[in-house]
Amino acid sequence: MHIALLQFAAAPDKDANLQAIQRLARDVAVQRPAVLVCPEASMFPFGSPDDSLADVAEPLDGPFVRTLADLARELETVIVAGMFETAEGDADRAYNTLVVLGPDGKLLSTYRKIHLYDAFGYRESDKLVAGDNDPVLVDVDGHRLGLLTCYDLRFPELARALAGEGADVLVVPAAWMRGPLKEDHWTTLVRARAIENTCYVAAADQCGGASSGCSMLVDPMGVVVTSLGDQVGVAVGEIRAERVAEVRTRNPTLKHRRFAVVKTNNP
Repeated sequence: MHIALLQFAAAPDKDANLQAIQRLARDVAVQRPAVLVCPEASMFPFGSPDDSLADVAEPLDGPFVRTLADLARELETVIVAGMFETAEGDADRAYNTLVVLGPDGKLLSTYRKIHLYDAFGYRESDKLVAGDNDPVLVDVDGHRLGLLTCYDLRFPELARALAGEGADVLVVPAAWMRGPLKEDHWTTLVRARAIENTCYVAAADQCGGASSGCSMLVDPMGVVVTSLGDQVGVAVGEIRAERVAEVRTRNPTLKHRRFAVVKTNNP
């Protein structure tokens, strides 16, 4: 199975962002990727701390998802993309949501970001509502895709829960903020999640402006299959079930686990 990672900088213009997704997706259509992964917040950027995301949020049947559904049908591929979803009952905040659209344009699944980025001087919870603590997986062409979003990378228990549910690919749309050592954290954590769960990690990041870029597909041994720097573009790589099986035979850490729950003394 081939997977394409789209990398671009979301603008405060939904139509422009949809056009960017359409252009990049059509550029690689000849390679027939089974899955197209767009970054977190592909619909609209986070903006400044004072900017409201509730004002730009849309329902799951809104124009952003409908346009992506048309594109999925046109290219006969699965599309994963990040958006801000209207949160009923909270007029001031939205959900940070991943939508998964099938080749027929139908909504296969959604994942609302669990871990909100209240770190490095930013408070995502002021603008967003956290999702439920339920792992979300999607089956595509014989593979199980587990969904994470950006800051979720710093919480290995979520990736492990997805692997425990059978994920052999972790899909990570992101808008990973720039900053001292942040790019190093990104590349280290993406590779770590692949190595410790003996699975592929397909991480599509925004680039330019506030985000780091460096989208990459990493294999179950932590080897970078394909990657991008800080430029707008698409990286396409192959995911092989045989590679996962081979690595899990050589490195059967998932079978050797002794502790399913880590207990701490923290209140």
